[in-house]
Amino acid sequence: MNPLRIGVLGCADIAWRRMLPALAGHPDVAVVALASRDPAKAARFTARFGGEPVTGYDRLLAREDLDAVYVPLPAVLHAKWIERALEAGRHVLAEKPLATTAKDAQRLVVLADERKVALLENFMFRCHSQHAAVRALAAGGTVGTVRSLTAEFTIPAPPPGDMRHRPDLGGGALLDIGVYPVRTALDFLGEEAEVVAATLDVDPGLGVDVGGSAVLTGPAGRTAELRFGMRHAYRCRYELAGDHGRITVPWAYTPPAGHAPVVRVERPDGVEERTLPPDDQFAAVVRQFVARARDGVPSDLEGPPIVAQAALVDRIRERAVRRPAPVATHVTPGGLPAGNTAPRRTL
Repeated sequence: MNPLRIGVLGCADIAWRRMLPALAGHPDVAVVALASRDPAKAARFTARFGGEPVTGYDRLLAREDLDAVYVPLPAVLHAKWIERALEAGRHVLAEKPLATTAKDAQRLVVLADERKVALLENFMFRCHSQHAAVRALAAGGTVGTVRSLTAEFTIPAPPPGDMRHRPDLGGGALLDIGVYPVRTALDFLGEEAEVVAATLDVDPGLGVDVGGSAVLTGPAGRTAELRFGMRHAYRCRYELAGDHGRITVPWAYTPPAGHAPVVRVERPDGVEERTLPPDDQFAAVVRQFVARARDGVPSDLEGPPIVAQAALVDRIRERAVRRPAPVATHVTPGGLPAGNTAPRRTL
């Protein structure tokens, strides 16, 4: 069987560190070309991962030797280039968020359906097997009826000049980091989730939100409390609270491939920590994309949930009380506040 021929639009850090190794490592994928506006960047990436360097995104989409594209561009550029890729008849795997508004997300999902091509949003954590294990525990009544969710994702301050500090590139904590807890809430509450209250901490000098929170409700009185930020100690976790206990996932969104996840179950009769098998969520995303593009196998990274997640983000922005963010501490070249010696984990 011929490999799925993929082109890459952009030279983002996530592509270099995570997704391109996963794409290049899949036996049924061929990285054919990589485009950048900077020829030197394209050459550096293709020297490591193979394929032909291309200057300019239009030139890559004009090629006839591509079946699909991977889009790791800044969020504000997603809608434009995903639309062009879909119009060109290419399957698309795009970094989250797929679009910066629900209106754009809806248009892209409809276009993919019309063109009969795959469109997946790369919430890679949803492909990690630990979450299936947690869903099974919850569905099996391990902690009784689940009543509420808390989810949190925070990281240390990115270095000066990082695109997450640039409003013109779709920067800000909500779109880059907050979407992980939001997507977790969508999975828990369903598409009927509503935003009750929200806050956004805005850096007046940068013009972007650097943190925030939201409270959501869903059917049967279930609730979700979300927190996110990029001037914090690193933390990525969620917890399901039932009427007979709690299930906690302490490393929910960015576990390395070799990490054996530990899920904590608290009940009146004691506390149990269950160690699960390691999993590579980036490789799992690639497997889903290949299966969807080649064989039409449905993926939970596509379709209506993309629009529902974008709609929740829109409503958080609409409902949010905006307040000035506290003055930032000095940021070291490595992106950590001065005095913080914890290892930096990037997205």
